[in-house]
Formats: sequence, structure tokens, C-alpha cells
Amino acid sequence: MIILYGIPNCDTVKKARTWLDQAGLAYHFHDFKKAGLDSASVAAWLKKVPWETLVNKKGTTWRALPDEQKIAIADAGSATALMLANTSVIKRPVLCTHDKVLVGFDSALYEKTLKA
Repeated sequence: MIILYGIPNCDTVKKARTWLDQAGLAYHFHDFKKAGLDSASVAAWLKKVPWETLVNKKGTTWRALPDEQKIAIADAGSATALMLANTSVIKRPVLCTHDKVLVGFDSALYEKTLKA
């Protein structure tokens, strides 16, 4: 089962959804904004990818955070709290399969991982 996490109006999420649709792969789309996010999902992601990959430090949400809050994000625990409180800080999309977590969209990586 493939689960794609993100928000529907994000251009990168749209590219990933289009790629999955064109590849004929079934997936469930989990909208952060409507369905929220639980700590178990984030914990599962962190077993596969580092928190530094999940927190989008290039995005407007990160840049809008106070400097004190940015400095406080120093480990997986503090990053998890931030991601749960503000899902917009998560790099999108997050694609999960039974054994993989892919962050962001890269068509070559999707091809390699999902069509293998």
C-alpha cells in the first residue's frame, strides 16, 4: 500500500500524484490539512529518514518561525513536536510504502523505488 502525505494545492505534491496516476499505481492520499498527522506516522518516518530531511528549512513556514524556535529544533524529538504542531513545515510530499519513505518528489527515484 502506498500512502502519499501532503496538501493538495502544493505543486510538488501535484507532480507526485500525476506521476503515480500515470504509472497506474494505486495509492491513498493523506491531506495533512484535513486529516492532520499523528505521532506514530512521524515516528515511522523517522525510522527511515533523518529529521533534517523531513523539516523543510527552505520553505516559507520555516523562515517565518522565530529564531529562538528554529534554534530549539535540534533533534528528532523537537522536530517531531514542530511537525505535529505545524504540518506546513514538513517537506512534501512524503511517500510511504511497506518498507520505504521518500521525501520530496524525484521522478527517477520514484521510478527506481516503485517500479522495481
